[in-house]
Amino acid sequence: MRAFVKFNKGIMSMPILWQLWLMLLVTFNLIIPLFFLYRLEAQAVVGALVASMILMTVLTAISGFTRLLGLGHIFWVPLLYFLWMRLDQNPADDFFGIWMRVLMLLNAMSLIIDAVDVGRYIAGDRKDAVEVSP
Repeated sequence: MRAFVKFNKGIMSMPILWQLWLMLLVTFNLIIPLFFLYRLEAQAVVGALVASMILMTVLTAISGFTRLLGLGHIFWVPLLYFLWMRLDQNPADDFFGIWMRVLMLLNAMSLIIDAVDVGRYIAGDRKDAVEVSP
């Protein structure tokens, strides 16, 4: 439970632009898919987000609020492949198809940021990414 609290405090301690970026990711990976839960793609997105949140809480317990948290989005790699394979079944001329494509772009951008963060962690940058109050 402490790791979950520390993880959330870490998010709230991030600069506002990073918080806005995270809110955008939450909007596209949790809020919008709730309107489409009858669709397999939306179920997969919510499932990947929940798995990511659990993994990030575990990573926070292990290493603190460090750049290693970028590993938390590892579930998005197979998710993006799954969505890519279903693009032809979801044309871009309706809200669902547009959401899927924007989601894929945002998650791919996030994975690039995550890869840089994990690379920096492996290279030795192991300090907390933000100052988290106890």
